[in-house]
Amino acid sequence: MATITFKGNPVTTNGELPAVGAAAPDFKLVKGDLKDVGLSEFAGKKKLMSIVPSLDTSVCALSTRKLNEESKQHPDAVVLIISADLPFAQKRFCDSEGLNNVVPLSMMRSRNFAKDYGVLQESGPLAGLTARAVVVLDENNRVRYTELVPEIAQEPDYAAALAALK
Repeated sequence: MATITFKGNPVTTNGELPAVGAAAPDFKLVKGDLKDVGLSEFAGKKKLMSIVPSLDTSVCALSTRKLNEESKQHPDAVVLIISADLPFAQKRFCDSEGLNNVVPLSMMRSRNFAKDYGVLQESGPLAGLTARAVVVLDENNRVRYTELVPEIAQEPDYAAALAALK
């Protein structure tokens, strides 16, 4: 279990992020076409997973915009934006913002992703959603970088996450 904050108030998660060097847990998340996908969908690519509570918040929206822009510099990687938002809401957000370089994935069918990655908030007003985190995987799904953002209302360390894609 990890302790982070939401607007300065302590919040606990169900576990810890996967260790750097470890094999990443596979997952089943939902794409915009309502198909389930896992890590094999992105085989051979580096993956930057931006895990956010909801795209319907200012910080999540801002980080998604920034990563969409930065992803252009990493053609050998895919940026996955993972949230509890419905795929329809994710698509509407990305379409309205012109975000074509990120892949939104939804936990609408299960919270197992959040549990397996140790980011499920178990307390606080956003309990049941994810904490804000970044996990970078290499082409073989080995964890290269992780960050559990200590304050949910703050942005992640973009430079460190993007450097891990190199």
